Amino acid sequence: MRNCFLEENAMNYFDLTGQVAIVTGCSTGLGVQMARALASQGAAIVAAARRQNLIDEVTQSIEKDFGVPTLACKCDITDTNQVEAMVDAVLAKFGRVDILVNNAGTGAVAPAEDISDDQFDWEMNVDLFGSFRVARAVAKKAMIPAKYGRVINIASMYGLVGNKIAGSAPYHAAKGGLVNLTRALAAEWGKYGITVNAICPGYFYTDLTRDTLNSDFFRQNAVTMIPEERYGEEGELDTATLFFASPKSAYVTGTALPVDGGYTAM
Repeated sequence: MRNCFLEENAMNYFDLTGQVAIVTGCSTGLGVQMARALASQGAAIVAAARRQNLIDEVTQSIEKDFGVPTLACKCDITDTNQVEAMVDAVLAKFGRVDILVNNAGTGAVAPAEDISDDQFDWEMNVDLFGSFRVARAVAKKAMIPAKYGRVINIASMYGLVGNKIAGSAPYHAAKGGLVNLTRALAAEWGKYGITVNAICPGYFYTDLTRDTLNSDFFRQNAVTMIPEERYGEEGELDTATLFFASPKSAYVTGTALPVDGGYTAM
């Protein structure tokens, strides 16, 4: 039996029709998955990354599958001039930026005592300063003038806790900084109608993590350290992304949401 009351009063809480979303690190992996999730709800997608051939493929696929406008922007988030030019290009084509997913990142894995200055500097420049560069440009040029915006920083569960199985102190420091940067920007930009939140993924397959996660050592660790006893699967970040991107989530800001199978609950 159909529930006519529910049908008449149904709302699409995740409808993003007419909105424009920039996703950095959108050449492979999680960035592409989140971009496709946003496109599935009607958002135009700007894929930003360093490899033009890959973001061209991504945007063509998204446009074909979801029928939304797209733009491929080659951009190195460690270069302020490139970041500014990317945002200008988006505004020239679409006239607005409603959603920013700061997904581009890297990861140095080595014992802390062996980490070089260059490794630490690079990690901070990409994962922390890079995310700030993009957020700063998008907020100043688009979101603050519009009095609206959704900034979603992709941090890590390692930004909330330490670990003893894979030395990655610079990554922990940068992602922990990104979590608190999220709070700081949320506090500053709330008066402009901009929300700033962080997603803290657990173990998901990416080009950077695949070999490590497939090792016997890591698989054994997953069973003991993750309550769900498995890695994250494709699509399991999508709903968190859509929740933070939604216009209906206007009263949620400054939060860090672990999507980690319970890892940080232990």
